[in-house]
Amino acid sequence: METAYVAVLSFLFLVSLHALLRRRRSKASSGGKNRPPPSPPAIPVIGHLHLLQKPLHASLARLAARHGPVLSLRLGSRAAVVVSSAAGARECFTEHDVAFATRPRFPALELATFGGATLSTCPYGPYWRDLRRVATVHLLSARRVGLMTLPASGAVAAGARGAARRLHRAAAAAPGGAARVELKRRLFDLILGALMEAVAGTRTSRDEADADTSPEAREFKETLDAMAPLVGAANTWDYFPVLRWLDVFGVKRKIMAAVRRRDAFLQRLIDAERRRMDEDECSGRESEKESMIAVLLSLQKSEPEIYTDTVIMSLCSSMFSAGTETTATAAEWAMSLLLNHPEVLKRAQAEIDASVGTSRLLSAADVPGLGYLQCVVTEALRLYPAVPLLVPHESAADCAVGGHHVPRGTMLLVNAYAIHRDPAAWADPAAFRPERFEAGGAAGATEAALMIPFGMGRRKCPGESLALRTLGLVLGTLIHCFDWDTVGGAEVDMAEGAGGLMLPRAAPLEAMCRPRRAMLGVLQKL
Repeated sequence: METAYVAVLSFLFLVSLHALLRRRRSKASSGGKNRPPPSPPAIPVIGHLHLLQKPLHASLARLAARHGPVLSLRLGSRAAVVVSSAAGARECFTEHDVAFATRPRFPALELATFGGATLSTCPYGPYWRDLRRVATVHLLSARRVGLMTLPASGAVAAGARGAARRLHRAAAAAPGGAARVELKRRLFDLILGALMEAVAGTRTSRDEADADTSPEAREFKETLDAMAPLVGAANTWDYFPVLRWLDVFGVKRKIMAAVRRRDAFLQRLIDAERRRMDEDECSGRESEKESMIAVLLSLQKSEPEIYTDTVIMSLCSSMFSAGTETTATAAEWAMSLLLNHPEVLKRAQAEIDASVGTSRLLSAADVPGLGYLQCVVTEALRLYPAVPLLVPHESAADCAVGGHHVPRGTMLLVNAYAIHRDPAAWADPAAFRPERFEAGGAAGATEAALMIPFGMGRRKCPGESLALRTLGLVLGTLIHCFDWDTVGGAEVDMAEGAGGLMLPRAAPLEAMCRPRRAMLGVLQKL
């Protein structure tokens, strides 16, 4: 026992001595000109991990308030810098965009992302450029987004029809004719249905008469729920190699079990689309629609060494994981804000009625013309970005941020949540005011304001256009087809949950819902 105790103390002493000598060497080499960012007191071995609480973005915002908008932390074996100002973010992703274009390696995340081979996690270099080209040219160009959202409109319409039928039954049995619904799972199923139609060319197989959630939605959400707490910047397993070697908590086993289920799900979609394309080719039929998987399989025929099934799965995984949970979370926060601001909801509803009417459903093609609805979406993303800390970056070269020296190999965390609520940049930053984004809006922002819910620079999310179109379509459909109210007339609690990479609500949103009388004829005909 004494031998083990002495060994632990010796190890801690050596780690502390190494950190002290490294800091002194850094100061000596810089000559005091390039000072490191300010840093709170650290503890040997664990560094500053003891200061981080969930939700992580709020914890980092509190540290930034005490130590400054550019802050250095030691997270176990990793050095990190946290940027919480618009000026710092602009500097990182403009002047030093190439230096911060790569990603840190997280062993847990690599297990879940085909060895770090997805578009959002792979290192900066030729492979990333190839994936980015495929995404921007073949999958997420303006033309492709338009083609993909056309069938998505049908999937959302089908979801609205199923919701209307269930709500009719529930409302008939409820006092006052309004049904109490939990929105998150319905939003997830609605969005997954739209993405399944656009990405895989197939609709979810929910029996609309009997089920709230499709088997596909349940299966995919279970894999996401299993992986979410095990991967990302907040997972301590990635900061202490000894935890990975011993794997006392079975993290690797849990991740791999979820990965196997997800990969089987994706492989079924790819195989089904490959069979359909082969049948069409044999019969000489031309497909009326071309899914994202079909595009990738066509590219695979000409360049099989590049477009392998693994690459196709990684791109599909990115689309589903980035497009379902994050979009559903953003829509849930937007509905929470609308329920607490019924005047905004009524104005958005009136805009849709004036533009679309009540004789048909809202379509994806209508969304770009709904200016106020887009302001609502933008303001909701400002207050509650689905990913409050941008996906971590890593410095590939020494650089300076805010006058502070950032060494090569430092992980960069950008607090979008704090930047979106900076009182120096936004008038009344905590208030929900969609009007601030209208042309000439009096409730706007200063020139220093920065909106980065999808990131910034060359690693910015290429699916921004599709995500905004899907979010507008889903949110607009809910507003167009149904009347909404809070449960018991009480204000919706806006408390934030702990989450991981994302920003969930502390409690799932519940609301009172009834089909709009003006839309009953349309809904009944679907």
